[in-house]
Amino acid sequence: MAKRLKAAIALAVATSLVRCSPPQGSGEARDGISAADRWYSVEQVQAGSEVFEIQCAQCHGAEAQGVTADWRQRLGDGSFPPPPLNGSAHAWHHPLTVLLQVINQGGAPLGGQMPAFADRLSEKEKWAAIAYFQSFWNDEIYGNWEQMDGTD
Repeated sequence: MAKRLKAAIALAVATSLVRCSPPQGSGEARDGISAADRWYSVEQVQAGSEVFEIQCAQCHGAEAQGVTADWRQRLGDGSFPPPPLNGSAHAWHHPLTVLLQVINQGGAPLGGQMPAFADRLSEKEKWAAIAYFQSFWNDEIYGNWEQMDGTD
């Protein structure tokens, strides 16, 4: 009985510690572990890392974490700052079609200042950039995104 109680307590403590931890990226693609359960490949994430660093990191942060304290707070000009794309903001609520549309058209239609990249990036580069920032999404966020028909 005492062993069962100790085991149950240990499990409860471990579970609560995991639940209290901040979301971490799955690391599947970045750490070289198979990303077989995701739409993108390890190669796309690697290519996306370079695209993101050059085209996106200045506004969205090197690891897509965002660069402002509150991405929901309008700036002085009335626009919204660039949101984090690492799964901690709202990007995971949008399917691939919308993510690609925002990259192509920019952020103005959504109240932001992001420039349009339709003519600045190839299709391959756009998909790689999405793969890169989605690689920071933990499995729970990615699973929720899939359930919301994210790959549509």
